Amino acid sequence: MTAGENPVQSKKSVSDLAPLEAVLFDIDGTLCDSDPLHYIAFCEMFAEIGMEVPDEEFLSKNVAGKHNDDIAAILFPDDIPKGKKFMQDGEAKFRRLASENLPPVKGLYKLTRWIEDRGLKRAAVTNAPKQNAELMISKLGLQDFFDVVIVGSDCEHAKPYPDPYLKALELLKVSKDHTLVCEDSLPGIKAGVAAGMPVVGLTTSYPETLLMDASPTIVIKDYEDPKLWEHLEELDKRRGEVLKKHQPQFPSNLGCLNCKDEEQEAIIFRM
Repeated sequence: MTAGENPVQSKKSVSDLAPLEAVLFDIDGTLCDSDPLHYIAFCEMFAEIGMEVPDEEFLSKNVAGKHNDDIAAILFPDDIPKGKKFMQDGEAKFRRLASENLPPVKGLYKLTRWIEDRGLKRAAVTNAPKQNAELMISKLGLQDFFDVVIVGSDCEHAKPYPDPYLKALELLKVSKDHTLVCEDSLPGIKAGVAAGMPVVGLTTSYPETLLMDASPTIVIKDYEDPKLWEHLEELDKRRGEVLKKHQPQFPSNLGCLNCKDEEQEAIIFRM
């Protein structure tokens, strides 16, 4: 499969995931509004080497969401080592900026509470370098929220290949049929869709018209978008219906008619 191909096009709605097992998040632009900081770091780096900063359209198409090795090859096709050094220095500048101020995407903590309240598993899946990922998660106060953190270099292929998301499913021991992805970039959405999962696309890095080219299930402005919560409410409703449907199958000696929802779900998945 070539980079960016999406042989698996998930046609599920969010409610079809019921009962939901896990939520997978990208980091840059998905957990935090980090793109402006990356842009400042890029401007400083290009100024230092006396090059004109590429325009916003070029950066959006060739930089946002991509792995640093791929960006290095795009920016410096005739000198890859120079490109990699450029990216390493740029990431160091970004970390300095991010350590001073890293705003979360609006509504993020409302969603993380919703996830915690339902005992769902969660992973951060990013093309960012490990140092960046750890810093951003820490600055957002989410170091105890994620069960696992996967960076592109952990896999044979980074996004837009599905490998990072498939690795997350494997480590969390969850099914793609009961897992939701949140992403903001074209490579990220393509990766989630290629892994067979519905993807919530955020318009923090790309306009909706471009995001739709990657086939997200829904597109939202941020995590306070009413569209998202309509889907989550329907998901909760469907979850209750699934539990009710399977409830009579529990042997009476297990006492499961009175057990907690998460205990019921665990038994459902073992049946």
